[in-house]
Amino acid sequence: MTEPHIPSARGAIDLGSLAANGPQATEENAPGAAASWTLTLDEAAFQQFVGLSQQVPAIVSLGSPRVQVSADLDTALKTLVDRRAGKMVLGLVDAEKYPNIAQAFKAEQIPMVIALVNGQPVPLFQGPAAAEQIDQVLNQLAELGVQQGLAGSVPAFSGGSEEQPLPPLHQKAVDAIEAGDYAAAEAAYLEALNEKPNDQDAQVGVYQVRLLSRTQSLELNEARAAAAENPDDLTAQLNVADLDLVGGHVEDAFARLVSLISRLADEDRERIRRRLIELYAVIGNADPRVAASRQKLARVLF
Repeated sequence: MTEPHIPSARGAIDLGSLAANGPQATEENAPGAAASWTLTLDEAAFQQFVGLSQQVPAIVSLGSPRVQVSADLDTALKTLVDRRAGKMVLGLVDAEKYPNIAQAFKAEQIPMVIALVNGQPVPLFQGPAAAEQIDQVLNQLAELGVQQGLAGSVPAFSGGSEEQPLPPLHQKAVDAIEAGDYAAAEAAYLEALNEKPNDQDAQVGVYQVRLLSRTQSLELNEARAAAAENPDDLTAQLNVADLDLVGGHVEDAFARLVSLISRLADEDRERIRRRLIELYAVIGNADPRVAASRQKLARVLF
């Protein structure tokens, strides 16, 4: 493996916490197994997983279950992270299936392992590694976490107390998301809202699925180039804001849209405002970055 790199977290790209609620356990993390602090992440769960780095170091393994080196590395990481009993957490990402997440970390090869400490990315290593080497890197990461004020622990994602099942329509939406059928997921959430109009989880689910649907066919570099060449092109700017949010650059996404709304014509303002309301809900209205952006938006509009 390449040499472990544990730099100061200061000055790194801000991937900030992205949601108020924790990620859902996937099938392989189902209740009834031994306690585990490892999750298999899709794009929706990744947005929520990043927020855990405000509590403990959060490790992201970018790889592919179809590559044996990657699968072996994930097995070793899971064992060593779970052994630490909540002092850190691990998220496994299929970089081939979810390239937007890999792009957010500028991954050039897999497997690649990165930690997030207080929302800041800390490169750990690339390529295969022996368990003893991984253990040493995790010890260094734990020390860095303590230095950054992350000395606590979080509950297991699975094992221990029985988790409550999702409502049927919510589970139908989750199953559709995992299958990549965002239209079916949105339909399930909308049906849940039709049955229970005050279902906030379903409303956020609608916004989240729409975000994933909009970004699934976008290429990050192309979208950024188009936005840079056309600063007043509404669609180009909305695309980059979506990609920024999915990639963890929450404040950048909000700032881009607030700036845009200040200089475009009135007929475009409502579309931007509606998009911001959706993105605010995806992040969580209690998030301080949402509150700060709302204040800036109000000053621009009124």
